[in-house]
Amino acid sequence: MASYNKVILMGNLTRDPEIGQLPSGTSVCEFSLAVNRRWKDSQGETREEALFIDCTCFGKSGQAIATHLKKGRPIHIEGHLKLDMWEAQDGTKRSKVRVIVEQFRFVDGGREDGTSKENRGAANHTGNGNGGRRKNGKGKRQPVTAGAGGGGGGAAPAEGDPAADGKDIPF
Repeated sequence: MASYNKVILMGNLTRDPEIGQLPSGTSVCEFSLAVNRRWKDSQGETREEALFIDCTCFGKSGQAIATHLKKGRPIHIEGHLKLDMWEAQDGTKRSKVRVIVEQFRFVDGGREDGTSKENRGAANHTGNGNGGRRKNGKGKRQPVTAGAGGGGGGAAPAEGDPAADGKDIPF
């Protein structure tokens, strides 16, 4: 039987990301997203439902999320679902589904101190200093993404920056 486990979400962080390390030395970032769904019920009333989803991201991607995002900030993530099961202190069995983040995109151009990309100099590269996109080798813009295996991060160099050629990008 074939199966497919893929999740794509966009929402706002419900708390500041928490960064830690596994015994292997790999960074792990944990955060929670609030994802809202709106619809009209049978009487035509607009209804809204909020879901709160725990997420985990590993490596340099997790470090980038922890560095650049704070509570309330939006993020677009792609990943897969994982079921965690454990036994509580009272002996009951517990479980929780979480998203393991494989890729992400910063949604807004702001940085952690709340200023937007319009309010900062071109030399400041925190957040996605290039509006969430970086130029590829042909002068065209492509999305900035990060993979869970430590590739990517989400921050892109500004135009005219020595790192814009891609040689000095740390991810």
